[in-house]
Amino acid sequence: MGYEVKSLFRIETMRLLWLPGIMVALIVTLQCLELPSGNVMSSLFPPGKVPVAENSDFLRGRPSAESEKVADVTHVNGLNSTGLYAPNETVNNTLSSEVKDRDAEDGVLQTNVGLNISSGFDEGSKSGNQSSTETLELSNNSTMDFGQSSNNKTETEEVSEAQGSFSPKNETMYDHSPKSNVTEGNITLTSVSNDYFNASLGSPVPALSPTDSSTDIDLGKNADTNIRNPVIPINSTTSSGEKNVRPSFDGSEKPVQMQDNLKTPSPEVKANVPSSAVITIHEMNNLLHQSHDVYHSVTPRWSSAVDQELLAARSQIENAPFIKNDIELYAPLYRNISMFKRSYELMEEKLKVYVYREGKRPILHLPLLKGIYASEGWFMRQLETNKKFVTKNPGEAHLFYLPFSSKMLEEALYVQNSHSHDNLILFLKNYVDMIASKYPFWNRTEGADHFLVACHDWAPAETKKYMANCIRALCNSDVKEGYIFGKDVSLPETYVRNPQKPLRDLGGKPPSKRSILAFFAGNMHGYLRPILLQHWGNKDPDMKILGNMPKVKGKMDYIQHMKSSKYCLCPRGYEVNSPRVVEAIFYECVPVIISDNFVPPFFEVLNWESFAVFVSEKDIPNLKNILLSIPQKRYLQLRLRVKKVQQHFLWHPKKPQKYDIFHMILHSVWYNRVFQTKHS
Repeated sequence: MGYEVKSLFRIETMRLLWLPGIMVALIVTLQCLELPSGNVMSSLFPPGKVPVAENSDFLRGRPSAESEKVADVTHVNGLNSTGLYAPNETVNNTLSSEVKDRDAEDGVLQTNVGLNISSGFDEGSKSGNQSSTETLELSNNSTMDFGQSSNNKTETEEVSEAQGSFSPKNETMYDHSPKSNVTEGNITLTSVSNDYFNASLGSPVPALSPTDSSTDIDLGKNADTNIRNPVIPINSTTSSGEKNVRPSFDGSEKPVQMQDNLKTPSPEVKANVPSSAVITIHEMNNLLHQSHDVYHSVTPRWSSAVDQELLAARSQIENAPFIKNDIELYAPLYRNISMFKRSYELMEEKLKVYVYREGKRPILHLPLLKGIYASEGWFMRQLETNKKFVTKNPGEAHLFYLPFSSKMLEEALYVQNSHSHDNLILFLKNYVDMIASKYPFWNRTEGADHFLVACHDWAPAETKKYMANCIRALCNSDVKEGYIFGKDVSLPETYVRNPQKPLRDLGGKPPSKRSILAFFAGNMHGYLRPILLQHWGNKDPDMKILGNMPKVKGKMDYIQHMKSSKYCLCPRGYEVNSPRVVEAIFYECVPVIISDNFVPPFFEVLNWESFAVFVSEKDIPNLKNILLSIPQKRYLQLRLRVKKVQQHFLWHPKKPQKYDIFHMILHSVWYNRVFQTKHS
């Protein structure tokens, strides 16, 4: 009897063990068959926590690059670029999160215009001591319904999670350790979107049917600017412009739900930079050189004739005929004058830009031509009125311009003392959604052939998510804040005092009449300028380092000081950029850039070490010795080159001229797009 009971007990135990095993095997089999991307792991964890290795290439999107430095020579585009001062420095990498109102940036007291912003956009502190594995957040429907929001969160809540937090105006310092948390918003696997659609749809994403051309966005500060994404059948009708680039589809395919992640890029495109606190100008040269191999833009979902034109242009630029001397260009100013000249010629010959006409003023299509943010306004006006580069047929466009003003975005939508950018970011998101739902071009490249020109300090943070794949021409070109070599463009910050006469006061005194060794005057924005004033303010007759400089009749004003100085100091303010860099060139004063991690304008083309001096922030106490150590012959050479490079930083009010700042901005965008293009 006892033996029979034991046997029965063993049999029942075996059955109980087999039943769960069969259930697990069945679930795994069903998941393998059902999930389009084959991601079984997400179903085995709660909604969900999936362990992901910190060093995963899947998360980074591209391999890391290391700077290569031999002595003091950096090889860029086949040329040697040697600088005077680039010691191996390391400083505590802390930056102020304040945001500036810099309408008196020239150091002259004047009435502020517009909003006096007193709060800053703080991305939040990031800890550098993170574990080797992280948790990648998945929404319940993030795999099957690609891009579907979960947890019943509104768009505003998603934007709020993505943008971080604001801090009050109190010189808050925060650490910029390398970011390792890849979670942003509700969907975190958007970096696989391209492979997903290539593999599962087997055909390009369909173009979207046009909507009413009068579709605009309400600019009210509390307005609901939500523009919903339609469900578009594959066989929907298209405009004539769309037919030029859209492939055909058979009637058997099903409609595709066009969600946010289909149109907007991966949560955040990471800059591939070294982990050290300070990136020297030599390291930047290396990063630029490597960017053509390291940075990979989104592969177009379907081919277009313009892709072949860009590939042909790249081949011609890389094999440009050698140029030693040129009548219009001074060779020492450039990394590779042969490549630059050929690229510029091809731009003039081939480039076509489509400017989106949608959107109302003041945020869109309203260029501001005065003040320190004037660069974005002048470019907008001169491009929108340009008949050479602008095309009305988007099917033949190599680039697509998003004509919004980052300054007017702040003026129109920022709520004073709210410490929030939610509505500004949401406006840009809805604008992109509207463009993507009306035209097929954004969806073809996920915005990689689109570009924006923005000079406000907040622009990098406001565009880093929904416009991350775009070519971003930014005045605030900070390596540590997401600037990507090979994609983004450093935009010159030009202070235009008189829009009718932007070239007034151009030039300066000859070297023999420049009695001041170094000059600076301005507001004490940020953490660095007070340090500069502490060490050199009113302490040395050769070093004219001042705070605010009020206008006094009969005394030298700000401009006269720049015209009379050998070196004009360009220390960072709240952000890395400063209009003094262009001002120094304008007044033929050698710029001394004191701003760690600042990428100078037109970095793709210009060899800045040939006409400017770079001083590490930590070397401010030794500033005078550094300047005095420059031989007179070298100073005269620097000053001559400043005069030669001046043509690239001038706005011409009536019509843009060859090689001027308008053409140089457009060229940098064109150049980066050309070298992003890869063979399929």
